[in-house]
Amino acid sequence: MKGEQIQTLHPLPGKTNKRIALEKYEAIKEQILSILSQSELTHTELMEQLYANVKDNFEGGVQWYGETVKLDLEARKVIERTGTKPEKYRLQNP
Repeated sequence: MKGEQIQTLHPLPGKTNKRIALEKYEAIKEQILSILSQSELTHTELMEQLYANVKDNFEGGVQWYGETVKLDLEARKVIERTGTKPEKYRLQNP
C-alpha cells in the first residue's frame, strides 16, 4: 500500500509537477529550508548540500526529489531566485 501522496506544484504556468510521497516531500522540504536559512546558494550548491545532508538516510534519488520539491517551494512562494548572476536561491520573506 502506498503512503500518503502530495501533488507538487510547478512555478511555470501550465506545467504540472509530480505526485510524490508526502513523507519524502516533508524530509526534503525541511532540509532545503534549513539549508537556505543559513545563506543564499546557487542551484549546484543547494543540491550538493542537500545530498550531503540526506544521502545516508534517504531512500530514492536525492537530486530528483530535491529538484521536484525545490520547484514546488518556488511555486508556493516559499523560496525564490535572486535574479543575480549567478542566480541563487533564498527564502522568501524569512
